[in-house]
Amino acid sequence: MRVVAYDSRTALLVLDVQNDFADPKGNLYVKGGEEIVPLLNDEARTARASGSLVVYTQDWHPPKTPHFQDYGGIWPVHCVAESWGAALHPSLEVEGELVRKGTGGEDGYSGFTVKHVPSGQDRPTDLEDLLREKGIRCVVIAGLATDYCVKETAIDAVRLGFGVSVRRGAVRAVNLQPGDDQRSFEAMAEAGAHVV
Repeated sequence: MRVVAYDSRTALLVLDVQNDFADPKGNLYVKGGEEIVPLLNDEARTARASGSLVVYTQDWHPPKTPHFQDYGGIWPVHCVAESWGAALHPSLEVEGELVRKGTGGEDGYSGFTVKHVPSGQDRPTDLEDLLREKGIRCVVIAGLATDYCVKETAIDAVRLGFGVSVRRGAVRAVNLQPGDDQRSFEAMAEAGAHVV
């Protein structure tokens, strides 16, 4: 499979490597989430050395949101703005742009779009505008979680016309149902992303 090379037209997107996901004490721990942090740091160093943009996304929820079980969603409370759980993992070397999502109580997973409740309309985050302003044509995606934010971000990126590469070794899955990770890789590839 073709691997996207890093250059000034390529961005690395590091998705949601936050304490609630990447620390075993987190409210929505993704098994093995902490294991990918060194890989992400290496990937980001390689990207920056080649002149690529590095962007970190961060769930940044209000205390009450339809994303949470108590308010109609499927997830326990996680990544509440300004909390320990919302903070990026302390071992993650953060040097680049930051895009926060879910700040207004929206639902959804993609780094590019969130769903306004109750209208059901998709609304853009700041990510696409940031990439367009920097002249980005291709994105490399890594982080958490394979079967939700990684998958939806990759599919959105393809839809928006970016070349997309997903670093299979630098993601981890929730796997609510066994095999969700593999089905997500297949869905991303079917959409046009390169899973490498």
